[in-house]
Amino acid sequence: MEILWFLLAMGLLFAVVAPYVRRRRGGGGIQQVAPGSPDAADPEAYGFLRQEEQDVRMPGPDRDLVDVLDVVQATQDWRAASQLLAGTDKEGEVRWQRVQAFAGAASLELQQRPGAGGAWLRAWRSESPKDAGGAAVHAEFLVQQAWRSSAAGTDDFRIILEEARKVSEEAALLAPGDPVPYITQLAVARGLGYSHEEFDQVWAKIIDRAPHHMGAHLAALHYWCEKWHGSREDADRFATAAAARAPRGSLLAALPLFAVYEHLPEVALVRDFYGSAVVSRAIEGALYAVHSARPDDPMLAHVRHLLVFFLVRAERWSEAMHQLVHVDGHVGALPWTMNGDPAAEYTVYRNLAVAGYEANGGSPATLPR
Repeated sequence: MEILWFLLAMGLLFAVVAPYVRRRRGGGGIQQVAPGSPDAADPEAYGFLRQEEQDVRMPGPDRDLVDVLDVVQATQDWRAASQLLAGTDKEGEVRWQRVQAFAGAASLELQQRPGAGGAWLRAWRSESPKDAGGAAVHAEFLVQQAWRSSAAGTDDFRIILEEARKVSEEAALLAPGDPVPYITQLAVARGLGYSHEEFDQVWAKIIDRAPHHMGAHLAALHYWCEKWHGSREDADRFATAAAARAPRGSLLAALPLFAVYEHLPEVALVRDFYGSAVVSRAIEGALYAVHSARPDDPMLAHVRHLLVFFLVRAERWSEAMHQLVHVDGHVGALPWTMNGDPAAEYTVYRNLAVAGYEANGGSPATLPR
């Protein structure tokens, strides 16, 4: 047991000193140096943003969403949000991300200003109760509130999720072809402990509307994980089957990497765990998905962020750097959002990648973009 605590302590120490690393002369290792040392790796030399400049609201850029969020939060007028969602493709990934972003903004406002925050969402629902976008955002807001404000399994938690289910069903009636209300129901199903048969009924409605929806598959994967209502084998089976039937160019080929992430051991007892066959195979699948996906695929940033995590852990520095140049500036994605300070967590991994890259002969001049 003592060795386990020692390993955990060393891991925490490494995370703290990670931003201050340098190239070791004559070798490929990484060594701690004092902050500001001329030998220290400098992420800004690669055009990377400072930690405090990272946007934690979304995984990648969405200028229209940012502009509308700014207007809504400044004026407390919901109409711009309604117009944006009304003009967003129902079957695509962007609508789901925007619904999550609006719901998250309202939830965060309410947390910061209890009783007053998120007033624009309440006004949206009361003034335009038949607005499908407003109903979808409201349902997702309730889901986020349940997980944010209550412990899973408590009465309050269940009451909020029951209301989320009711509102998501209303949203589905208002927009029959929209998979988003049913994706929200996947989180409800996980929290309320739907049976596998009940879950499959919700999943069938999503598949009928958007069979290759990456966001929906990620939401479903949570249900099948060991910590919820499935097992490691169930999650792997679900992810592998989705990847196998995915059309060329689909990011579903990266789903097995998310399944691996959901079942990471707290302490890796296997030597070179991140270089093992299982992890390496999942990484290669995700890299293939990234290389074959459309450059404008809205889920691409999600996969790149998770790849950064695994590639750094596997000490594949150059490949990690190739992902970082595409995502730096936006860190609202797994795995960073599992930390209380996503920007800080991301920055540690980014700085490690820069240091490892330089320790093996890389430089800003050798990194293609």
